[in-house]
Amino acid sequence: MREGPSVVTGIFKGKAWIFQDNINTDIIIPFKFKSRTNDPYEMAKYAMYGLDPDFPKKISNGDIIVAGRNFGGGSSREQAPVALKYAGISAVVAESFARIFYRNAFTIGLPALEILEIKGKVNQGDELEVDMTAFTVKNIRTRETFQAKQVPEFMREMLLQGGLVEYYKKYKQFPWIRSRNL
Repeated sequence: MREGPSVVTGIFKGKAWIFQDNINTDIIIPFKFKSRTNDPYEMAKYAMYGLDPDFPKKISNGDIIVAGRNFGGGSSREQAPVALKYAGISAVVAESFARIFYRNAFTIGLPALEILEIKGKVNQGDELEVDMTAFTVKNIRTRETFQAKQVPEFMREMLLQGGLVEYYKKYKQFPWIRSRNL
């Protein structure tokens, strides 16, 4: 059993796991598993089961998924990003995301960084460094740094607090309201 999801800090490192285009939520966590439980640790056991049933056993806490276009298409439920986060994935970097997966990832505190053409520039196992302040990803092997698509500051702050619920617990208001009042 893992000690829990990775905690997002300003800068963190992890090993890259490469996936292709069009990874949908049924690949991330098939319906037969996500319909059984709401326990995030139980869901984590089935992360990426649609491609590799042993994926959660292979990864280390803090590892990073790198994928092509349209990551997370399909179901609008939050179980897909929750399964990844609680399996130990610290971030998902993709060329593009399905809109609902992208927003759900931010809501639960799983960084989703959109970087065009990233997939062909990172190899399986490369060590990556993610900088949440600059919103960049650096491939340590090649020393190449990639700029992610910018997001509003309140979304970045929400990630650093661990998601919407943790943000609300700390500030007693929603991030988009707090950002207007600053």
